[in-house]
Amino acid sequence: MSLLIKAAATTRQLIHKAPALQQQVRHLNLLEFQSKDLLQKYGVAIQQFKVLDNSSTDTQVLNSFDCPEYVVKAQILAGGRGKGTFDNGFKGGVHITSNKNDVLTLSKKMIGNRLITKQTPKTGILVNKVMVARSVNITRETYVCILLDREHNGPVLIASPAGGMDIEAVAEETPEKLLTVPLDIDKPIPEDKLIEVAKFLEFKGDAIKRCADEIQKLYTLFKSVDAVQIEINPLAETDTGEVISVDAKLNFDDNAQFRQKEIFAMDVTEEESDPREVEASKYNLNYVAMDGNIGCLVNGAGLAMATMDIIKLNGGEPANFLDVGGGVKEEQVAKAFEILTSDPKVKGILVNVFGGIVNCATIANGIVAASKKLKLNVPLVVRLEGTNVNQAREILKNSGLPIQTASDLDDAAHKAVASL
Repeated sequence: MSLLIKAAATTRQLIHKAPALQQQVRHLNLLEFQSKDLLQKYGVAIQQFKVLDNSSTDTQVLNSFDCPEYVVKAQILAGGRGKGTFDNGFKGGVHITSNKNDVLTLSKKMIGNRLITKQTPKTGILVNKVMVARSVNITRETYVCILLDREHNGPVLIASPAGGMDIEAVAEETPEKLLTVPLDIDKPIPEDKLIEVAKFLEFKGDAIKRCADEIQKLYTLFKSVDAVQIEINPLAETDTGEVISVDAKLNFDDNAQFRQKEIFAMDVTEEESDPREVEASKYNLNYVAMDGNIGCLVNGAGLAMATMDIIKLNGGEPANFLDVGGGVKEEQVAKAFEILTSDPKVKGILVNVFGGIVNCATIANGIVAASKKLKLNVPLVVRLEGTNVNQAREILKNSGLPIQTASDLDDAAHKAVASL
């Protein structure tokens, strides 16, 4: 399988919950109807749709939406919805009906209940909204993806006539069905290249031009919203000759939040398993709860994992992964302590900071301020090394607080475990 396809798959999968230590990576999460709304704003052809939320306006919304057939889809950040089961026993997060009255009945069985699929936690994810879309008769499915690629030093277009299935399987079993086209970030895709891609996707006649136009619109969207990936699977041809994006997955550059405020304001956080993760992300902190009783505050993901390892080697159990990053401020340190102490399992705290970019004095001032404000009543062990470490140690020493300092990481872990 090519590295490029692996990159596309990895980027796509980041919107789903990952195993423990991978959860600390934060990415903007949009529900399906939000992604389609973005596509629609940029002129990309999609199925018409409405959104229901079990409010008093649902009937009015539905009355204004006449379709020969409706697709009713539960909106959660997980795949496998069609084969999922709700905690109330209702089966299937995707249903098709031609009866408008059935749409409301189906939505009421979904909204307010937890949908369990192969990609959700065992308890499922609460459904707050349902998307109702116009059903279309698809005659053919293709695959189109635009993503940033390091190897090509810019965006690339990946296309395949084998849509509607895992692109990873296509890459492995039939690589000849994949076309990769490097794109110029400063220019539209040349018309002749669009026609070449459309023909590779096996569109015929007038559909070739329609396909080319849709891909150009997707590229305009890609650049306009600072996306790192737009995956359309399938880009479908209907029995009426339409070329539409049936399902879309969008991922964005987190560094572009300052200029994409409207999009980032749509971020879906209510599905997070732990509200502390959501709160931490607001302060640019990477937090993942675990099952132990020693809270950890560390700068750098690698150092954080090493800290958890050495706690276990000394017979303890880490209560969390918490990386405050390199540019941490006193306010963030205070919030980190607040999040740590909100966990009732935490019986001690270990701070391990290596001051390269971060200033140890900043960490020390944050520790003292947070300890006094929160009236910290659990043992606190601090190991600081690096920039302004001597000043930081003086700050801790003169604070009058019962803070244990450590000479190195092993000493810190030993003292943290012993303090329990």
